[in-house]
Amino acid sequence: MNKYQYKVQGVDYDVEIEEVEGNVAKVNVNGIRFDVELKQPINPTSSLKKVRVEAPKPVARPAVAAAPAAPAAAPAAQAGAGSPVKAPLPGTVTELKVKVGDAVKPGDTVLVLEAMKMQNNIESEYEGTVTSITVSQGETVMEGAVLMTIG
Repeated sequence: MNKYQYKVQGVDYDVEIEEVEGNVAKVNVNGIRFDVELKQPINPTSSLKKVRVEAPKPVARPAVAAAPAAPAAAPAAQAGAGSPVKAPLPGTVTELKVKVGDAVKPGDTVLVLEAMKMQNNIESEYEGTVTSITVSQGETVMEGAVLMTIG
């Protein structure tokens, strides 16, 4: 397996090539698996340079106001625990409608994503509390990128 890091239009991508059979490569891009068809098969005897890839450094996010304390009987949700809300198409985040700690129900708009000059309301499919937000306003995301988690 080979691991690479790319930056395309300001967006970081972690790419892992799992295997190559003929002209089809099985790759993971930011945790999403793809089968990629190559125009020319890779010659395994060609001289490819191996690159050392270091783990990405954590990105500092602005501090979020503390959510009101939950009742003592309810266990606190872990940050990032829960079901992911993924981008249904590539676009730019134009507005975050919720913050960490907000309660949401199915059908609530949690974020607005601009794609092809259209504003798309991204709605929650789950009921729960927003446990993490992994994007910021103005950020460009790819289809399938995790936008936030709801626990």
